[in-house]
Amino acid sequence: MKRSKYIDHTLLKPESTKDQIEKLCKEAIEYDFASVCVNPYWVSYCAELLKDSDVMVCTVIGFPLGANTSKVKAFETKEAIENGADEVDMVINIGELKAGNDEAVLEDIKAVVQASGDKTVKVIIETCLLTDEEITRVSKLCVEAKADFVKTSTGFNSAGANVHVVEVMKQAVGNQALIKAAGGVRSPQDMDDMIAAGANRIGTSKGISLM
Repeated sequence: MKRSKYIDHTLLKPESTKDQIEKLCKEAIEYDFASVCVNPYWVSYCAELLKDSDVMVCTVIGFPLGANTSKVKAFETKEAIENGADEVDMVINIGELKAGNDEAVLEDIKAVVQASGDKTVKVIIETCLLTDEEITRVSKLCVEAKADFVKTSTGFNSAGANVHVVEVMKQAVGNQALIKAAGGVRSPQDMDDMIAAGANRIGTSKGISLM
């Protein structure tokens, strides 16, 4: 796979402006990235800007806390797809995972997967808040829910991806799901290390420097 197609070119800051989103899309076309990853408000605008390219539109669901109800996450997913999203990155209910309520976590992921139809679903598990055992457990729940990817991080918490957590996720899912490493991937070496550990996609605001 082309190196550029590993990258979700990301701009999720709350203060992002329309001009910055337009610049993001132009850069994604120029560098032939896999997608742009933006907040739901910008999905329709990105879909219009990218319609004549093969760059996908990715958005975030229940972001960044994951504490919305499953119905809200499902509605948000459907609306994003109607607006032109090709991929959705949802945040799990982290508190329920920490409490051992795996059934609630599973049903929450399933709600988004079902709402997404044939679109790609990536599940953000926020690894910096989890033990290795919890990372393993939730990664397997993602497979059970038929999500396409398990994703490390929102990039809005205390730490992002690292090689160890990617390896733990890969060990848990094997070839049954893909892995997205996000947050803290800032150099070409970081990217190479994540891919070597098992990552299939890289979420980063530093996509151009990684190229």
